[in-house]
Amino acid sequence: MEEKKVAVVGAGLVGSLLAVLLAKKGMQVDVFERRPDLRKAKAIGGRSINLALSNRGFKALSLAGFDQEIRDISIPMYGRKMHDLKGNLTYQAYGKDNEAIYSVSRGQLNQKLMNLADDFENVKYRFDHACEDIDLPSNKITFANGESKEKNHYSYDQIFGTDGAFSSVRGVLQKTPMFNYSQDYLPHGYKELNFPANPDGTHCMDKNCLHIWPRGEFMMIALPNLDGSFTVTLFFPMKGEVSFESIDTEEKVVDFFNSTFADAVPHMPTLVDDYFSNPTSTLVTIRCSPWNYEDKVMLLGDASHAIVPFYGQGMNSGLEDCSVFFEMYDEHKDDVNALFEAFSKQRVPDGNAIADLALYNYIEMRDLAGDKDFLLRKKIERKFSDMYPDNWMPLYSQVTFSHIRYSEALAAGNRQRKIMDEVMGMNNIHENWDDQKVIDKILSLIK
Repeated sequence: MEEKKVAVVGAGLVGSLLAVLLAKKGMQVDVFERRPDLRKAKAIGGRSINLALSNRGFKALSLAGFDQEIRDISIPMYGRKMHDLKGNLTYQAYGKDNEAIYSVSRGQLNQKLMNLADDFENVKYRFDHACEDIDLPSNKITFANGESKEKNHYSYDQIFGTDGAFSSVRGVLQKTPMFNYSQDYLPHGYKELNFPANPDGTHCMDKNCLHIWPRGEFMMIALPNLDGSFTVTLFFPMKGEVSFESIDTEEKVVDFFNSTFADAVPHMPTLVDDYFSNPTSTLVTIRCSPWNYEDKVMLLGDASHAIVPFYGQGMNSGLEDCSVFFEMYDEHKDDVNALFEAFSKQRVPDGNAIADLALYNYIEMRDLAGDKDFLLRKKIERKFSDMYPDNWMPLYSQVTFSHIRYSEALAAGNRQRKIMDEVMGMNNIHENWDDQKVIDKILSLIK
């Protein structure tokens, strides 16, 4: 593929990183984006949930030589801090030895990646270009350019679709034979809110935690920003008795937050304005297969596997698409068709697995994070993992702090859950959880 001319459709996080990695292989890369240049935007916000960058994402960024630049604009979060209705706090570490996930602004990260990509002479950005169609036999793309909607046509050796959950590139592949596609919306949506910085510029809460207000059918989370603020996200039913639809006046908003998130309200001076001015966004899971069309088109990131954000792996899985692709590239670089087929075959099960994991983790975060049985289960798992690290890696660590395939992590997590169900059924487990009999029980079940 070296010296070939390729297109990357979509200049988001995955597209900008992919452009650099393709350029480093000597290809001429044109990056198309339907929106204006993000770097010229006056403000970045509204739709964006802050992102949690972890090991898989950093591995991909290191391939491009960008990992340190990104660490410099992110904040480590070493665990969850759960806030109950009375404001009591429970802390749960994410990993061992100060393992952390890193809070980073989607907009800042995107700007940084675009600037770094711009340093490559063989990468060219074309903004205000909306993909309208692809003629697959010739790999000719038609774009509508800017407000004039003037049609522009370009031809490429390969086309990479990184244009998000509602991908125009995938829309073309959906019309081809044997292409499978599904989309499923959660009945919940989300809205971005805000904790501003203290007057002295410091954070109003512990900045090295992901804060969660689990409330059963819904929850609120807060992730720290470099400027001392927190990006706060309310995940909430779209319709129903307690929902975005029903809480529709200033009085209802104030009453609801005072009764449900009382310890957070003093840190939300713009709550009412944020609630009514920021959009309510939907949460969708998208699956498809295959991710490629012959040796012509390849989908990566949300275009191939959009997931809900509850495992913090949407960005990480998309960036991992890039690192896996380039690990396979060196093996198949002389046969693009074999490369595309092998990549799709390997990654589709992993995309489906992280989609399932993310859906389950929503239940864990909103329903279980403050539950005493759940917290004890995690405590027992942590103790056993510390004693027998070769026999047990917690599912969260497999997903977040390793490079184990998502499909393998999901299978291991299912086995572990069955074992822990039996352990939690032991007599007087809450009183005797630290007993050697509990460890022996887990060892016997593993064998």
